[in-house]
Amino acid sequence: MGIGDGSSNGNQQPVHKEIRDETTPLLPVKVEEDEGFHEFNGASFSGAVFNLSTTIVGAGIMALPASIKMLGIIPGILSIILVALLTEASIDMLVRCSHQGKITSYGWLMGEVFGQWGRIALQGSVIINNLGVLIVYMIIIGDVLSGTTSGDVHHRGILEGWFGAHLWNSRPIVLLATALLVFAPLVSFKRLDSLRYTSALSVALAVVFVVITSGIAIIKLFNGTVAMPKLFPELDGLNSIWNLFTAVPVLVTAYICHYNVHSIDNELEDRTQIKPIVRTSLFLCSSVYIATSFFAYLLFGEGTLDDVLANFDANLGIPFSSVFDDIVRVSYAAHVMLVFPIVFFALRLNLDGLLFPTSRHISRDNKRFAIITISLLTVIYLAAILIPSIWDAFQFTGATAAVLIGSIFPAMVILRDSYGIATKRDKILAVTMIVLAVLSNSVALYSDAMNIFRKKEVA
Repeated sequence: MGIGDGSSNGNQQPVHKEIRDETTPLLPVKVEEDEGFHEFNGASFSGAVFNLSTTIVGAGIMALPASIKMLGIIPGILSIILVALLTEASIDMLVRCSHQGKITSYGWLMGEVFGQWGRIALQGSVIINNLGVLIVYMIIIGDVLSGTTSGDVHHRGILEGWFGAHLWNSRPIVLLATALLVFAPLVSFKRLDSLRYTSALSVALAVVFVVITSGIAIIKLFNGTVAMPKLFPELDGLNSIWNLFTAVPVLVTAYICHYNVHSIDNELEDRTQIKPIVRTSLFLCSSVYIATSFFAYLLFGEGTLDDVLANFDANLGIPFSSVFDDIVRVSYAAHVMLVFPIVFFALRLNLDGLLFPTSRHISRDNKRFAIITISLLTVIYLAAILIPSIWDAFQFTGATAAVLIGSIFPAMVILRDSYGIATKRDKILAVTMIVLAVLSNSVALYSDAMNIFRKKEVA
């Protein structure tokens, strides 16, 4: 069932009408069953905020402290705010065009504006981005529970620290158990709003991480045991300037949520709420990002790792250090586990739409639903075993698919202006977004490629 196949009659969907697009709610507003109806009266404001916030605050928060280390505190925080503002603008472009055209999915909008290839480009980008993000989630869980090695230093995982190194707590076994016992049940839901309670819990767990990290950093600051962090990047040549751009894909990826906006919008009882929902979510997530990045970099300084969770395996220089280490790592591993199904939701829908564009909706075909779900979980599991670093995964997805989904595609839609709603300000902003996205990410890809070649030459 493809996202480009649909049609809509406004905000209400007829009871007997087959759902025609990919990222609408997986179940109709009312589902006919045994000559009766089970009503779904619409998602609440708070539930939508939690689901969108969970889509945003995933693994990106773990790589942001490394970005601050690279950029310096002032440029880093300003970059976080700038990307948040651009994200709000790009989502607003999509929502206004979709409401004007009575369109209920991002892919359908791309199909209406740019034809079949526009829809396919969007689907492919979502698949690449979400697959990369979910692999990162698996890597983080493996790092936290089973440990990771950075250079010549091994950072012990929680299970390794508690019980020692054994086969049963090795990365492959732990991730397999997580996939079967945690992810498999959560990805079996067929409507996004069904995950609102796990989303609320995941946001709470992210806040726990922020509170503990900031608390420890403030205590050490008052004790005078924290080194002065650099406010601006250290530039010692052209290569160091190019390297700054490698932080851009990580920042972009940290805010990608566009693929779930329509799903959340479609499930709202009052669809005029989507704009305040987006703004509330972005404000909440930006606050979490800034607090986490600042205090984590303040706490670990130049020793901040690509995945900052791996830093929480040593003595933090405060009483009960090991207890706080474990609380931080366990809470965030649980957070990532609860974010996983939100991102998986859009991945499965877009892959199904790409492979079976004319089939009935995936929620009506249990066999197809199961096969795609199992296949995706298998690929994600194997990739998480083979890819060593979340920074590597973020740089690739952020510089390619994420920038298309979050910047270039929305800007192209507003520039085409098929619905006659774009203002001069919209078009200037759209051109600016495209130029910034292309230049910064091209430089980031070039810098990444040069770094890879240099590592091979050294080896």
